[in-house]
Amino acid sequence: MTSTTDKIKGAANELVGKAKQGIGDATNNDKMKADGAAQELKGKAQTTVGDAKGAVKSATDKL
Repeated sequence: MTSTTDKIKGAANELVGKAKQGIGDATNNDKMKADGAAQELKGKAQTTVGDAKGAVKSATDKL
């Protein structure tokens, strides 16, 4: 995956994770809240990977 793809998928997972947490809060569903938190963390990790790939690409482009 490219850095941009990782960043987009990461942002989407963060958004869906936050939505799941909100639905879990509204419905008092602990499993939904936990699933949402896990998905949000996955999204943050994907975004971080995308940022790292972008930094490496920028560094190698300068060489």
